[in-house]
Amino acid sequence: MPEIIKRKKAMSVNPLKASQPVGGSLATLGFDRAMPMLHGSQGCTAFAKVYFVRHFREPIPLQSTAMDQASSVMGADENVIEGRKVIAEKSSPQLITVLTTGLAETQGADIKRCVREFRGRYPQFADIAVVGVSTPDFTGCLESGFAVTLADILDELVPEAAVAGTKPGTRQRQVNVLAGSHLTPGDLEHLRDLLEWFGLRPVFVPDVSDSLDGHLVDEDFSPVTVGGTAIAEIKTLGDAAATLMIGASLKKAADILENRTGVPTYRFDHVYGLAATDALIKALADISGNRVPDRLERQRAQLQDAMVDTHFMLGFLKVAIAADPDLLNAFSHLVREMGGEVVTAVASGDGPALAHVPAATIKIGDLEDLELSAKEQGAEVLIGNSHAVQAAERLGVPILRCGFPLYDWVGGYQKAFIGYAGARQALFDLANLVLATNHHHEVPVYRSIFGQKLPEEARDYPLENTAHGLHPTHAHH
Repeated sequence: MPEIIKRKKAMSVNPLKASQPVGGSLATLGFDRAMPMLHGSQGCTAFAKVYFVRHFREPIPLQSTAMDQASSVMGADENVIEGRKVIAEKSSPQLITVLTTGLAETQGADIKRCVREFRGRYPQFADIAVVGVSTPDFTGCLESGFAVTLADILDELVPEAAVAGTKPGTRQRQVNVLAGSHLTPGDLEHLRDLLEWFGLRPVFVPDVSDSLDGHLVDEDFSPVTVGGTAIAEIKTLGDAAATLMIGASLKKAADILENRTGVPTYRFDHVYGLAATDALIKALADISGNRVPDRLERQRAQLQDAMVDTHFMLGFLKVAIAADPDLLNAFSHLVREMGGEVVTAVASGDGPALAHVPAATIKIGDLEDLELSAKEQGAEVLIGNSHAVQAAERLGVPILRCGFPLYDWVGGYQKAFIGYAGARQALFDLANLVLATNHHHEVPVYRSIFGQKLPEEARDYPLENTAHGLHPTHAHH
């Protein structure tokens, strides 16, 4: 287990983490006709919206309770209750999540009580799912906000099996997939293919690959999300054959779902690289009862060939990584699987995945910590989000972009890193970054001593190869 070094600085320099309300909003955006509402000032919501728009390059539905000076002191419960009423009347959502910010938490808001008061005051909106979540942005990170929001949604909406009349295995081909915040829309699309190749029907909870994958719709504008997991699907989770949990941060959500429904859970900290993907494929074969498809056998062989092709560049490579815990753990294992070394590991916050990261120490900190440690340890490649690009430029090393936000690359949110195919491309990307900068582990150029200065009498002689090098020949004398 690595040593985890807690924060000691009084401030963040070049911050790494995105806040918990951003993570809670991301989880909400994976449900169909959903609306996240941030309980705080308008600036908190605007800041989160800018992050999302720059990352996904899509219009993002977000609402705010617009706390001002007076409501911050006197209380803002009316903002929450009446704000929900306005959203329910104008947008007809299927799901509203109310996510607290640091301002609301400091003011002392009881968001669960506000939900109860809303239900009592406006019973006509009983068919709309409303979930209040405590996500203060002065603690945690995007990953923890995502995880606690998903856990609260499942706790609120998944009924007990005895009450709902569900039974594990009733829908023999259905597999619930609790998808962690580190999985991109591209990851989920590839994961959907994997399950369907085994004849299974995945229900992603949440499903950002359907709502944030960047597709044109017939509507000019929608005040709520278009696509994602339908709330009606939540009622069927208890009939599934199995549940896949991908991301150690979702342990609480997985426990809630399994305890409520009795559906068995297969738990994966990540599915990056050969070994982790092998474990996933074995689980899918066990669940479906089908043999591994030929195309997957082919993809596995392709990944093995890529590992052979790139091991000259990636073996013994010194890598610095800054990310949320689940993503940090996934990339660290991918690097180690190739014989590389994670010399610097910086996490945005604490999380259960940190206990399994293959690194000597992990610093919970910011991008300044990443830059200073990477320089000290002689890191040759950085892995991180777009905020880490300037640090990489100052260090003179390449960076593999991943995580959130990615605002300086178009389509970064759509890259797939999971499975055999995703790992193969990630290895190629890393190897090409190394080759483009420092020609890591390549054989140095050989320069003959005869190319420097030849004696006057030998300059006109032709050269011939011998076992000991090139020598002038005197055959014509």
